[in-house]
Amino acid sequence: MAEVTLTLEEYEALREMAMGSTPVIAPAPEQPAKKRKASAYSKRFGKAFKKVSKKYKLKNGKWMKNGFKNAVKAGHKLAKTNRKL
Repeated sequence: MAEVTLTLEEYEALREMAMGSTPVIAPAPEQPAKKRKASAYSKRFGKAFKKVSKKYKLKNGKWMKNGFKNAVKAGHKLAKTNRKL
């Protein structure tokens, strides 16, 4: 096996890097992600879904069987046909 000789300063520097007391590279500050703007269609769909969802719920407010799926489908259909709600 090969012999390695280090000076005291080199040994201390290696030891400090291994222990993590001094960061070698400072991490870049993270910028918060920008929120995406809602499209015109998604706004129309949201309004249409709220309008249609009442038909697909029970009296106590729970969804009927397949009610949510059918409400989404009806909301898309209404949003597609009606350009202005």
